[in-house]
Amino acid sequence: MITEIHSLQEPEIEVFSALTEAQLRNKLDAEKGLFIAESPKVIRVALQAGYQPQALLCERRHITGDAADIIAACPADIPVYTGDRELLAQLTGYTLTRGVLCAMRRPAEQSVSDVLARIPADKKHRIVVIDGVVDTTNIGAIFRSAAALGIDAVLLTRSSCDPLNRRAVRVSMGSVFLVPWTWLDSYETLRQLGYRTAAMALTDKSISLDAPILKEQQRLAFIMGTEGDGLPKQTIADADFTVRIPMSHQVDSLNVAAAAAVAFWELRA
Repeated sequence: MITEIHSLQEPEIEVFSALTEAQLRNKLDAEKGLFIAESPKVIRVALQAGYQPQALLCERRHITGDAADIIAACPADIPVYTGDRELLAQLTGYTLTRGVLCAMRRPAEQSVSDVLARIPADKKHRIVVIDGVVDTTNIGAIFRSAAALGIDAVLLTRSSCDPLNRRAVRVSMGSVFLVPWTWLDSYETLRQLGYRTAAMALTDKSISLDAPILKEQQRLAFIMGTEGDGLPKQTIADADFTVRIPMSHQVDSLNVAAAAAVAFWELRA
């Protein structure tokens, strides 16, 4: 169902032009929240992963171009809004997304135990906990590395950025749709499920990332914290291991997304 728009103030497209991330997330109620996927490639990944589209916004020329297969893959009653390039270019970031946006339904939140139960029992489990990281670029980059390097699941503390934030989704190139993830409210949940935790932090007790004992673990959860303050002291104290990445030239730390990629590669199953 293709609809021509003539103003960004039209209520039908407020999901693309007016609602904040918080409003999208809580639209109507938590179970009916939305998020925005940008660019044909990212939208295709989301659709293939089973995410439900609610509306599309694209330049007129993309209806029979880059968005043609996307429109065909959506239910026939999904609204497709379109308009002049000059009008749509007024949307922040729109010209950077190859002219296609898709509003999609947020999936229901899963429990930690349900997410981790999907990992085959006969393989070494490698998961990551993102603790207090609020930078959307870092969240997206961590997810992209997690997908590429075989991490089984991503857990996030409630103090971290939402992985379905518009920019995080874009930076991840759709990887947030490929790696199982959910929110973690207590590290005790991981202990009860048989995981040992490795806090990435510089302390006097830190062991090297290439220490054999880490690779021997059957169920291992890396804990990554924000760059500035790092992980909370209690989180470090409660972890089974405190881990550092060996570095040269007196450099003491890496960007959290870079550090995560190094850890994922070194300790991959």
